[in-house]
Amino acid sequence: MRWAATAAAVEAAATGLILLLAPVLFGRLIFGAELSEPGQALGRLTGIVLLGFALTAWPDPSARSVTRALLAYNLIAMLYLCYLGVAGILVGMLLWPAVAVHSVLSILLGSAWRAARMR
Repeated sequence: MRWAATAAAVEAAATGLILLLAPVLFGRLIFGAELSEPGQALGRLTGIVLLGFALTAWPDPSARSVTRALLAYNLIAMLYLCYLGVAGILVGMLLWPAVAVHSVLSILLGSAWRAARMR
């Protein structure tokens, strides 16, 4: 399931690029709200972190530590975004699709991580 880790790394890199280049657009689409200037700065910093995180999977996306880290990121992101949506705090038009993407990636990465542990 090397492709699951690759897909998760691509998602993290894409999210990182969007946050780095257009944090206001990200805030509008995911949260349905405008980001303040400090929010934009934090969004850009988060984008840099996500890009660096995605690059950890570049040489070998199937490494157990990479799969475990990507699983943790996707699972925690899915839970937090789901909380925001259910609470109705910040809901943009792409919030629920983002929850779905993180859910699918969590399931795929969980399966890959479990299979690697069985070996």
